[in-house]
Amino acid sequence: MNLPASPVAATLAAPLFELDRATVVRGATRVLHDLSLTIPLGQHTAILGPNGCGKSTFIKLINRELYPLAREGDAPVKVFGLRRWNVNELRNRLGLVTSDLTRDLQQTPYLRVEDAVVTGFFSSFVVPPHRQVDPGMRARARHALEQVRAIPLADRQVAELSTGEMRRVLIARALVHEPEALLLDEPTAGLDLVARQHFLELMRSLAQRGITLVLVTHHIEEIIPEIDRVLLLRNGAVHADGGRATTLTDAQLSQAFGGPIQVRHEGGFYAAMPAHA
Repeated sequence: MNLPASPVAATLAAPLFELDRATVVRGATRVLHDLSLTIPLGQHTAILGPNGCGKSTFIKLINRELYPLAREGDAPVKVFGLRRWNVNELRNRLGLVTSDLTRDLQQTPYLRVEDAVVTGFFSSFVVPPHRQVDPGMRARARHALEQVRAIPLADRQVAELSTGEMRRVLIARALVHEPEALLLDEPTAGLDLVARQHFLELMRSLAQRGITLVLVTHHIEEIIPEIDRVLLLRNGAVHADGGRATTLTDAQLSQAFGGPIQVRHEGGFYAAMPAHA
């Protein structure tokens, strides 16, 4: 007798993200236009494009801050195969690293770094009054800080941290759940050259450990060698989708960014600069 698969088993085999003709309208502007894409678990992917192409809207769709236009039939947005998630359950499988988290945590008074990492267990910025922090949570928080080489920061105030230090704390906060995937939104924005290089090395180590990375950016320099698939967005739709060698070209980037761009490739990394007319 064949028994139907359980919902949990079904989500384990499902893609990480699925957008099926997702359309988002903000005010009078159609930000995403019937956007369709599938990102399998295990495939490191970069979502690249200029300002206003729909990258931030994609993040907000996944994070349930925005919803696509409703339509009959199947759901336009699925995460791990499901259209609706309990936030706590979702955080156990998907870690988010966004600039919004930086702002919210740094505005919390007297918040220690270790405590900020512990709040990741509760999907909040403080420990809820009715919840207990057990020794196991403390141990996992410190282990996560150790993984991102941030143990020396554990007793410092979050508000005192530099941008680079804060990025490591956000990664640690996401790692306490041992998630299967991380969604990273412009992770090196505001970092100096040395801090940026350290963060890219951290991203590479996470990818090599088997954590699926989905990087949302407009800087091709952030696309580490472990990320082979690039989704290039333009005007709320997919302009190109494929390996780095086929998407990170002068022609593709010039069309997507609306101006002549010259691409260089060295040591597994790509770089781009405006080309002389």
